[in-house]
Amino acid sequence: MLKKLNTYIIDNKKEVIFFLISMSLSILVASSTYKFGFLGPMAVIAAAGFGTFLVALFNNPRLAFWIYFGYCFILGFLVKSFLNIPVGLAMDAILLLTWCSILVNMNKFNWHNLRNEHVWFSVIWFAISFVQILNPSGASLTGWFNELRFTALSWLLIAPLVFLMFNKMVDLNRFITFILFFSCVATLYGMKQLYIGVSSGEQQWLNSGNDVTHILDGKLRVFSMYSDAGQFGASQAIIAVIALTLALGPFSLVKKMIFGLIALFLLYGMAISGTRGALFALASGIAYALFLSKNFKVLIVGIAFAFAGFAVLKYTTFGDEIFQIRRFRSALDPKDASLNVRLDNQKKLAYILKDLPFGAGLGMSGMNGITYNADKPIANIQPDSYWVKVWVMYGIVGVMIWMGFTCYIIGKCSGIVWKLKDPKLRVKAIALTSGTVGCFICSYGNEVMNAMPSSAIMFMSWSFVFIAPWLDNQSKQIKADGNNL
Repeated sequence: MLKKLNTYIIDNKKEVIFFLISMSLSILVASSTYKFGFLGPMAVIAAAGFGTFLVALFNNPRLAFWIYFGYCFILGFLVKSFLNIPVGLAMDAILLLTWCSILVNMNKFNWHNLRNEHVWFSVIWFAISFVQILNPSGASLTGWFNELRFTALSWLLIAPLVFLMFNKMVDLNRFITFILFFSCVATLYGMKQLYIGVSSGEQQWLNSGNDVTHILDGKLRVFSMYSDAGQFGASQAIIAVIALTLALGPFSLVKKMIFGLIALFLLYGMAISGTRGALFALASGIAYALFLSKNFKVLIVGIAFAFAGFAVLKYTTFGDEIFQIRRFRSALDPKDASLNVRLDNQKKLAYILKDLPFGAGLGMSGMNGITYNADKPIANIQPDSYWVKVWVMYGIVGVMIWMGFTCYIIGKCSGIVWKLKDPKLRVKAIALTSGTVGCFICSYGNEVMNAMPSSAIMFMSWSFVFIAPWLDNQSKQIKADGNNL
């Protein structure tokens, strides 16, 4: 009898395991209900769900990353909804679990693919950032750690993922679809904030002092699911650049129309954010896309239209009754109070930093500076720019290294684009490269490329353009085999 039972278990292993797990959960639910009431079974179900998630995660690290990427888009919403819970750490935990899953399945990946400048720069920048813990300026250890997470660790952990896991054309298409979809959702949620109202958590966030920058002339600067209106507006402008570039690509008329409508919808999202820096992300991104396309006639016409648009904003009062247009117009006013405060702050920072070639250390500027290093004078001077923030934290030496890395990567991406043969792939690479240029440029006015989701989008975009030659070769092989899909 035991022999028959053993044979049955071996032949029906999955069914037996399922039965045992189900029975165990049933017993746990029954006993926990008896002892703890309603909370007992809820805890058991939550634990079972988390266990299932971990099993799926370690079986498929790609799934873990897509969950992380989606989390990046809704992080701002979660922070405002759960004000007393450090939901930002959960985002890092998911990314670390992704890497744990990759290491568990390490034999499935080609690690030689990591030998490229993008990955090496992320490693070097992380090392430079980590060493900043020794900066003699005496920054708080907690502030250093919180800044390290966004300034260097996310780049280090995100940059290699495309080379390991997402190195097929279908992965590139999914990435583009993903960012377009979530950006449209963000604009929809922004419209809800504008026309219906904000949630109780968001109102509490505004009441804590953020209304000073997000409610101007009685009008809400929409921030949607993101950390603030600056991040929302800039992100919508960057993704709009990508959508506009794709709309001009060699795709079907239906796809062109879809990309064009998405671009217009995201531009509306940019407008209701009231973010002036987004205007420069849009202009620089579109100009760079036209430059990469080598369509210099269109580029000249585009520049002419851009100058005409800027002239209308600067030298006329057309549309002044509309709050969003007034906001954009103020970006071109050299007498704007906000601009002059920024310039004054930069002069103060230059005086303090003249004897600090390696900066004041991580966590000594921006929100982390105010929160963890309020006793340091330099921490209480707002950088109002990610470029300036890097200068404060890393000094003139660090900011030159960072600028060199960024410009090199953009230049390398541009060279790759020009050599691609597949016209559809080339347009996609142009779109992603131009989006990162817009992100980099507008980060002079706001801390865009150091916040989610723009940070993750930028690192992923660079990696996808770096592997574009591999995808180009795959496309050539498909055509040679007569299987052009």
